[in-house]
This record gives sequence, C-alpha cells and structure tokens, in this order.
Amino acid sequence: MQSPLLAKLTGRLGARQALLEWKWMNEAAASAPSKFSLQDMVRRRCFGEPLQYILGTQPFGPLNLLVRPPVLIPRPETEHWVIKLSETIRPTAQNPCRLLDLGTGSGCIPLLLCHLWSPGSVHMHGVDISPHAIHLANENALLSGISTPSDGTTPRDKNTFGTTLASFLIPTFPDELFQIKPPFDVVTSNPPYIPWKEFLELPRSVSDYEDPRSLFGGPSGLEFYEAIARFIGRKGMVSPDGVVALEVGRGQANAVEELIRTTGRVRHTEIWTDPWGVERAVVGRM
Repeated sequence: MQSPLLAKLTGRLGARQALLEWKWMNEAAASAPSKFSLQDMVRRRCFGEPLQYILGTQPFGPLNLLVRPPVLIPRPETEHWVIKLSETIRPTAQNPCRLLDLGTGSGCIPLLLCHLWSPGSVHMHGVDISPHAIHLANENALLSGISTPSDGTTPRDKNTFGTTLASFLIPTFPDELFQIKPPFDVVTSNPPYIPWKEFLELPRSVSDYEDPRSLFGGPSGLEFYEAIARFIGRKGMVSPDGVVALEVGRGQANAVEELIRTTGRVRHTEIWTDPWGVERAVVGRM
C-alpha cells in the first residue's frame, strides 16, 4: 500500500518525479532524522518549495554544494558547459590563470573549475550584487576545501577563490574595487537572462523562492551581456589570449555571440549545446 505522504507528493508532482524525490527525502531522513522529517519535507515540497532548498544541498559535478533561498540553485546545464570548459582550457601551476566569475551566486562555476584543475593552476574571483550569494559562495569554498586567503596572497601550490560584493552593471566596473585586479585570463558568467515576458510566466517554485535579481535579464534578457561586452571591450580587462565563457538562455546564443564580437577584441567564438539540444554557452577567444 502506498504511503499517504507519497500519494500526496504524487498528486503534486506526478508519479515519476514523486518517486525520485521520495527516494531522496528518505535518504535525507535516514541520514539526519533530527534534521529532516518526511512529513515536513513533503509539506514544503507540495507548497512548491524546490527540493534543493529543502535538502540544503545540490550536486554539481563531483561537488555537493550548499544551497538556500534566495540564491540561484545550480542547474545541470551549467554543470555541463563548465566541465567542458575545464577540459578545453588546461592551466598549470607553472602557467596559472586568473579567472573572474561575474554573478557568482553559489560560487558553483569557479569552485567546480578550482576542483577540476590542478593545484596552483588557477586563482579565481567571484562578483555578485547579493550579500546572500557572497556569503554562500564563501561557505561553499570552505566546504569544498578551496583556499580563500584573506590577506590577498595567492599561494603557488593551491587554487584560490575570493569574492567581492559589487554590481558589474555599473559602466565603470571594476574601477575602485581594489580586490579585483585585471587583466583576467578567463571570464565566466551565468548572468540573469530571462526576458520580461518569460519572467512573468516562471513557475512559482522559481519565482517565489529564487532571487529575481539572479533571473531577470531586463526587457530583452540581454542587459547583463551588454555589460559583460562593455567590460571585456575595455583595454586591460582581459588578457590578449583570454577566454570568455557565458551561459545563455534559449534562443539567445546568436545575439550574445554578436555582442561580444562587436567589442573588436574577441577573435573567435563557439556556441556549445547542452545535453538537451539547447544552445547553452557562448565561448569567445581574444
């Protein structure tokens, strides 16, 4: 006989998704019964709260990152292109690179690259406008064993990750931010890219819990890409042989590719497709 709680979950999610989530909820309840109650988890899920926020973690490659509202939950399509980027660029401790992640959120992009690249090969910095995101990204760095030197030093034998609370929409970014020291060899971003019409149609499990600032990309969805293009177009921000890797929304790849090409600094671009056939990342080489 089916559990009443599972039946309730099935009525909300459908049989297949309910069985998957029921399995994960039971695993959580078994591992920490004082923290996780099946009844409470099902109640919260049926109200629309994302399971990742209920469990408090989200796998991202080999990492298991902390997640909590309102910081954007890392998505599998982001994981896919980040892993591909890690296989495309191969920094070494002898020739380390410097990476800037714009709109870092949970820190998922730089922290996964820190984990996948060899020790001492990369020094990364994440920027976000949300104090919640900055705090969570630093927690995830600690959880992932990534060095976050507070004195500004960059140990040769370790990959490092630092953060700055700032908006990269400001035309003068990153002037007067002493923590951000260009030029950078790699610039990554999964910026807000949902246009107004689609934003209004988001499911409540997204719009009610995740920060609108991490979702809404302006009326056209391209506002943050315009800011990124302005940044990489400024002299001295990106190394002469640098790489820019940007996640994009459905149908935006060509427009974003054109934006970064019009800077006059990007020589070659590629569009990467995600496992579901969507053009998901635009990668440019200086």
